[in-house]
Amino acid sequence: MSLETPTRNNPDDDLLADLFYPLFRVLFGENSDFVGDVEQKLTEARISETVEHYLSRALGVGVLVGIALAIVGTVGSYMLFQLGIISPEAVSIGIPVGTAETAALLRSLVIPVTVGISGFLFGSIGFATGFGGLVAIPYSHASNRKRNINILLPDAIAFMYALSVGGLNQLEILRSMADAEDTYDEVAREFQSIVAETEYFGTDYRNAIRKQSMETPSEPLAQFLTDMLSIVNSGGDMEAFLRDKKDAHMRTAKQEQEMTLETLELFGEMYMTLSLFPLLLIIILVIMSMLGEADDFLLYATVYVLIPLVGVGFLVLISTVKYDEPGDGYIKPKGGTARLEASSKSGLTHLGLIESYVGSYRVFDRIRAREGTYETKQLLSSPHLFFRDNPLYTLALTVPAALVLVAIAVTVGSAPLAVNEWVARPVWSTFIWVYVPLYITCLPLAVFYEWNMRSRHAVTGKLSENLRKLSSANDTGQTLYDSIMTVAETSSGKLAEEFEIMYAKVSYGVSLREAFIEFNNKYHLPRLARTVKLITEAQEASSQITDVLRTAAQASENTDDIERERISRTRMQVAIILMTYLTLLGVMAILQTQFIDVMAGLTDQAGNGGGDAGGDMEFGAGVDASLLSLLFFHAVTIQAVLSGLISGYIRSAKLLAGMKFVVILQTIALLTWVVVG
Repeated sequence: MSLETPTRNNPDDDLLADLFYPLFRVLFGENSDFVGDVEQKLTEARISETVEHYLSRALGVGVLVGIALAIVGTVGSYMLFQLGIISPEAVSIGIPVGTAETAALLRSLVIPVTVGISGFLFGSIGFATGFGGLVAIPYSHASNRKRNINILLPDAIAFMYALSVGGLNQLEILRSMADAEDTYDEVAREFQSIVAETEYFGTDYRNAIRKQSMETPSEPLAQFLTDMLSIVNSGGDMEAFLRDKKDAHMRTAKQEQEMTLETLELFGEMYMTLSLFPLLLIIILVIMSMLGEADDFLLYATVYVLIPLVGVGFLVLISTVKYDEPGDGYIKPKGGTARLEASSKSGLTHLGLIESYVGSYRVFDRIRAREGTYETKQLLSSPHLFFRDNPLYTLALTVPAALVLVAIAVTVGSAPLAVNEWVARPVWSTFIWVYVPLYITCLPLAVFYEWNMRSRHAVTGKLSENLRKLSSANDTGQTLYDSIMTVAETSSGKLAEEFEIMYAKVSYGVSLREAFIEFNNKYHLPRLARTVKLITEAQEASSQITDVLRTAAQASENTDDIERERISRTRMQVAIILMTYLTLLGVMAILQTQFIDVMAGLTDQAGNGGGDAGGDMEFGAGVDASLLSLLFFHAVTIQAVLSGLISGYIRSAKLLAGMKFVVILQTIALLTWVVVG
């Protein structure tokens, strides 16, 4: 590892890095393990920057942030003493002194020592934040790439096996894998590095494979490349090697899924405990307030800060292990016709193929105008279908509607504005300001999102079965084109209808590859994209692809098994979260009705009864039942939103999947508090 002056990139970054490069040489030696680790992570994260330049810049950022925070800490602590907010006696540590002179000397040192320590601590925190934040970036990127590669590797190996069965040689397989970035994402980028080394730098592809095996962040991919290299060097059977690796990695995918689900089960148990902690704290604070010993600020902080922090923290925790499917599911056409290119861009702002001809002749401008009119009529006549395909667009209507409704309520005086009005009518005020906007925005979003998911996933319900049928029909000697029609005629469901559409498109002159890509992009599911990519690449080499279709069916069945296991196991996690929330809601309701209301009633009786009760009624004298009802209602409302989002995220790694749970839990909370609040 060299310690030469780093390469220049951005002028500002270079200036900072150059200024702190001497500090880098002083702090890190020639053979520093830390520098070696960062260099490896920069390579794995595909950050094209020398480690010397990167760490020098990180040191510069750390020093600057440290100096800024040191100044803030020093000035801030000094001002606290000057304004009398903190007295010197308050920070003394009780050091015994012998004489009055010694005591006076120590008292005079309290402020400068405290200010100095504060500046040093703030500066250290600033340096650690600036330097550590930049150093953590390549580690984070490398970790994300590793996770992406490990998820997609089994399907990528199946893809390479299908290409091998189709008759492609080793170099052609590497190139095809490198070109499949739209489907295999980071795995394809790893093979792009191999191809780039071979084609642009003149490296032998064996050495390129060896180099990439040492630079990839994924251990399974590194092992696969090493084993592939041994097969290439020995002249072994690449097809048999890929078949064995495909089967092995499919088994590994199931084992990794099992580990992920076990981790989620552990998190579910953790959440059950952590989500009850704010409830216990609220109970303690309420009892202390009845004794006149509690600060209301702690109660507000628990409801409006602690509960959201626990929920958001748990969402972040789940995101670190959640099994999801990388990619957006779209196959980007390469070398396709203008029609295919246009269909991939069609949407609200693009009218498809006609956009390619606008401006050449006036007739095409008129056609575009007519096409726009037609699309607008289609949208207005069937808006539910548009929102089904684009659920988030519902927010364009529901958010303004919610704001207008709340504004009208404020105008007519139905929506409380003052805090005392919120306290006097806790249920109504929360309903107007919180529940109405949430219902208006979340309910349509939840309905159309679930409809969208069901309509898209309907095509994968019989995917494995129909791929087996395609393989059997192709094995009898039928071409893939004829096999599609055979399966369409003997099957039912959404996929059979799509096969009929594909067959009709090909009959009218569309290539089979384009028909498959248009079919995939209509539903844009990552799983479907990998299957379509495999079939379209193989069918270009031969129409007899029985083994390829069988491989696709096997990969799809493996995905089905993983999906069934995931649904089964996450259903239990969702049940735990929902039951935990219902438990919290029930305890809050009981606390409100059986404790707070009763104590408030006893206090009122004591006030009306004069002084006979004496000191016995002092307990609970400060209870404000309406205020506590408002805080409890807000607590269960916030918890309903967070529990709903967490439930949906656990099931499908998408926050929108939790909208239906949010609506349900909100409704339960509202109905409960209408009765008890």
